[in-house]
Amino acid sequence: METDRWLLGGQFEDSVFEEKPERRTGPPVSYRAKRCEPQKALQEYSSISEKLPPTNFAMKRDVQEGQARCLIHLGRHAEALAMAANLENKATNTDHLTTVLCLELAICSSLQNVEKTIFCLQKLISLHPFNPWNWGQLAEAYLNLGPALSAPFASSCKQNSFTSSDKSIRSSFPHSGRGCLLCFSETLPESSVFSMEASSTSNQKNEKGPDNIQNSVAEKREAVLLETQMKACASFIRTRLLLQLTQSQQTSFALERNLRTQQEIEDKMKAFSFKEDTLLFIAEVMGEDIVPEKIKDEVRTEVKCVGCAPLTSLVMTSSKEFEDRWFGKIKDHFCSFENQLHTEIHILA
Repeated sequence: METDRWLLGGQFEDSVFEEKPERRTGPPVSYRAKRCEPQKALQEYSSISEKLPPTNFAMKRDVQEGQARCLIHLGRHAEALAMAANLENKATNTDHLTTVLCLELAICSSLQNVEKTIFCLQKLISLHPFNPWNWGQLAEAYLNLGPALSAPFASSCKQNSFTSSDKSIRSSFPHSGRGCLLCFSETLPESSVFSMEASSTSNQKNEKGPDNIQNSVAEKREAVLLETQMKACASFIRTRLLLQLTQSQQTSFALERNLRTQQEIEDKMKAFSFKEDTLLFIAEVMGEDIVPEKIKDEVRTEVKCVGCAPLTSLVMTSSKEFEDRWFGKIKDHFCSFENQLHTEIHILA
């Protein structure tokens, strides 16, 4: 009987039960990660593209994206942008367009072109308005735009060239002219507000003097930088609102990243020195459309197959259109405050 059980159970070599050697936690000492050379990869992608049948659109898109990313690494940004533009024109659903916009963002970031980076992020946000990470990147881009704006103003002051500078300012920031010079001025110390106002009044009396030209340019520079800070602040606030909304649904590393980002935003907000009522108003405006039910519906219907032509209507066509949509109400509010301040000071004078 025991023999039958032994035969039925089978016989195993002792080596089966031997302990296996412990696995190494890291790569071997001789391990060298293979690095893909962009030029070689580009040649491979080009070779694949030539062999693809014309009807294989999905693979064609993937190959072209790979080619564009190789071109970025090779510093051939113009070719990469042309390829990205071609992909954008052929996109037929929101997933395709999102991929292309991320590609364009990578190109503009590689070029360190802050203005174009901002516009790419604005297009992404217009397509996915409830993505907190895009809003966070936009806020950072606005902060990076501040130093970039300082250079043209500084050179204009040195050259006493007010006309050309004024045109460029008005074209980029239509609300930052003399009629709206102190937008968001209540966020500054009182001495700064009244010194700017006094300078503006002096300029009206002696508009043709060289000192007044420099003062006007300096005032406009201050107004533009304040407006840029406002946009960065508003973008950070919306990022935080969206993160707070998803916080209860997250765990583990996702929740850790969420909370860490909220704390980073809190720290950066302190540098703006905005008053509490100002922050509350901005939060109210930037959170008007944040309704949980609406966001759920948006996520469910996110992938929209609408064809090439109608798809373009989902994306903002200009930076001005985006900023009017998201920041217009905030600018109007503080510009009306400024006009009231102008009137009060004129009466007191």
